[in-house]
Amino acid sequence: HELKREFLGSTEVEQPKGTEVVRDAVRKLKFARHIKKSEGQKIPKVELQISIYGVKILEPKTKEVQHNCQLHRISFCADDKTDKRIFTFICKDSESNKHLCYVFDSEKCAEEITLTIGQAFDLAYRKFLESGGKDVETRKQIAGLQKRIQDLEAENMELKNKVQDLESQLRVTQVSTSPAGSVTPKSPSTDIFDMIPFSPVSHPSSTPTRNGTQPPPIPSRSTEIKRDLFGAEPFDPFNCGAGDFPPDIQSKLDEMQEGFKMGLTLEGTVFCLDPLDSRC
Repeated sequence: HELKREFLGSTEVEQPKGTEVVRDAVRKLKFARHIKKSEGQKIPKVELQISIYGVKILEPKTKEVQHNCQLHRISFCADDKTDKRIFTFICKDSESNKHLCYVFDSEKCAEEITLTIGQAFDLAYRKFLESGGKDVETRKQIAGLQKRIQDLEAENMELKNKVQDLESQLRVTQVSTSPAGSVTPKSPSTDIFDMIPFSPVSHPSSTPTRNGTQPPPIPSRSTEIKRDLFGAEPFDPFNCGAGDFPPDIQSKLDEMQEGFKMGLTLEGTVFCLDPLDSRC
């Protein structure tokens, strides 16, 4: 839909929804318009383009886009049920993340525009779900589980090394504190350098640590992640298929899901409670 309307402007509001929120914004911008007209200034005309991609505010002659409000960022839309002219919507700014209230004079078809934005929002949400938005939550849960698995693997590896260290210290203690007069267990045969011959069958952890020798170094973090407890590579849900999304697109999907979940509230209300306001 392409509609030419008078644009009163936009102003920052504190909340994404609420009748009182938009009512204050409308009164503020209508008063500003009254001042401009009294000073001989013209109120700019704009063209609205409403589609499933958002609400665009364009300069009518040059078609230059002045504002581009994506539908998942629009949270509240209302029209005046008394004079049928004023309509407004609240949209979260993509750069500052502030909530801005946009106000228009629609020449007696404000309700129609409000309903059109509502229909576009519903269609956009449906298209979002069909294009992959359904599994955003599932993907986030899988990512959380994968992170938990990696943390548990690292914790398990750390505990295994602590057990090896304690076993080694226990052996050293048993050898050095043999009771006096007791029969010392027969030590294994040594070589010409009085060293225990190396046996490829023996496990490195079975060799007692002596003279403060440290146990084998703990594998680096990068090595730990490559294999799980069963020797298999951990499942990575973000590197397992061509249909997965890179991080920047994933964050965009998260943002869209959050916006659509908030929903769009449509409302017909009375903006001008004071008769003086209606003259602005």
